[in-house]
Amino acid sequence: MAFSLSPGVSVKEIDLTNVVPAVSTSIGALAGVFNAGPVNKVMSISSEGQLVSVFGQPTNENFISFFQAASFLKYGNNLKVVRVANGVLNATAQAGAGIAVLNEDLYDEEFADGQGEGTNGNWTAKAPGISGNGIKVEICTAGTSFATWQYKDQFDAEPETSSWVSARGGVNDEMHVIVVDNGGFITGTPGTILEKFDFVSQASDSKKEDGSNNYYKNVVNSGSKYVYWTGLPSQLTALPGQEVGGPSTSTFVDAGQIISDPLTGGSDGSAVTAGDLQMGMDLFADADTLDVNLLISPVDATGQAVLAKYAVETIAEGRKDVVAMVSPPLAATVANADPVGDVLAFTNAINSSSYGFADSSAVKMYDKYNDVMRWVPANGLTAGLMANVDNVADAWFSPAGLNRGQLKGVSKLAMNPTKSQRDDLYKNRVNPLVSFPGEGTVLFGDKTLLSRPSAFDRINVRRLFIVLEKAIATASKYQLFEQNDQFTRSQFRSMVEPFMRNVKGRRGMTDFLVVCDETNNTPEVIDTNNFVADIYIKPTRSINFINLNFIATRTGVEFSELVG
Repeated sequence: MAFSLSPGVSVKEIDLTNVVPAVSTSIGALAGVFNAGPVNKVMSISSEGQLVSVFGQPTNENFISFFQAASFLKYGNNLKVVRVANGVLNATAQAGAGIAVLNEDLYDEEFADGQGEGTNGNWTAKAPGISGNGIKVEICTAGTSFATWQYKDQFDAEPETSSWVSARGGVNDEMHVIVVDNGGFITGTPGTILEKFDFVSQASDSKKEDGSNNYYKNVVNSGSKYVYWTGLPSQLTALPGQEVGGPSTSTFVDAGQIISDPLTGGSDGSAVTAGDLQMGMDLFADADTLDVNLLISPVDATGQAVLAKYAVETIAEGRKDVVAMVSPPLAATVANADPVGDVLAFTNAINSSSYGFADSSAVKMYDKYNDVMRWVPANGLTAGLMANVDNVADAWFSPAGLNRGQLKGVSKLAMNPTKSQRDDLYKNRVNPLVSFPGEGTVLFGDKTLLSRPSAFDRINVRRLFIVLEKAIATASKYQLFEQNDQFTRSQFRSMVEPFMRNVKGRRGMTDFLVVCDETNNTPEVIDTNNFVADIYIKPTRSINFINLNFIATRTGVEFSELVG
């Protein structure tokens, strides 16, 4: 601060209002197999309806992933989903030639500028896989016999010359584009109109009245749910320098016919492997770029714990702010003579970790899309229970029991464990799912996969620390590059302590202590450009065991004689 040479008043502001922010605790994540939607791209899903819209309805091949996702969405409304595939191809307008346009990012990198023009046809299905087969795109240009077009009733008038192009001396730029489910693969009804784009322009620089671009390629790419542009129609490139994509001054070519492009060549590729699913989970690995809290592990079809181990030991342990929800393979509990033994063999293969949470059994749910009952893993439901706890209480409350542990939509358990079986499961880090008469199906445990006795062997404590660590670490970024002096350390304590008192008041802990002073910020620490804060926490514990002692006494005994 500069010194004044004459008397005056200098004003300086110091902001001591920084607070620890609220952080998310209920964002789910799932890498799975679906029959539609982009591949290897994280998509945000908020409802089962949106799940169907983006990734399609369940089939006999992908129902497990679908119902893991749908189960979570019964409780939570923020699920990050990655579709995993192996060798999948998109249907194209080039007869018999499918291409791999796995997601929008890949399209922008490799196809948006027409790099494959002439080999991929004019259009490519947005969804990789067979769902794109049977899509048909038709274009009606200005001057084409609109009156005889089978889809003319879908539009208000025939295409002619837009006002934008007319004002610049151009002619015949308008087009109608319609997308049809010609094969019925998407809607189940051949010939269903999927979407339409009216009065779009062949001129790449044309604009609508609101100033937005009206070039047909851009309009369809941004507005279509079903197709990408991949090439200029050959029927409209007869006049050099005046073809589709030219300036608004052009006289655009009349195709003389309806341009009809059926899409074929889409393929679902080969069976998805455990390695493919691991790569799908890798998209959730970076905590700095993607905020997720509850990882729903895919279920390994081989009956091994490969995917569960990867979810816990690589993704969750790597991030330190995620709990991996794991379920045993279906074969471990469905029609199995020794379900407990197989479930324990599954969980015993997973290393000790407080960032993992295992349930005990597959659950039977109704598939309304195919009118059948399905056995599905329960980890989508248990992840949903934790998301629901965040809504009705706080992350540091247990998701188990009759108050917060009711499983929705479950008609039957593959294994409804007896008391002795529950004992075996629970002492081996497995949380039993139990159906009680008249009380429904309940999550009846809150242990993590940590094998040693610790406060962190309970999920409510693990999630409490995730919340505290994430929130305080986020707030602490504002201390970076400040002076490591008494003022900064005091400022840090004044920011953190109110947050901790708030969590204590909401029953997350019984007490805490924040130490950030000269005792842990010694000259040696300061000289290495480090800043140290020690935060001591006494977490609240959940009740796992209730002891009720009913004591009969003689009539004449005073209770004060028995109870001190």
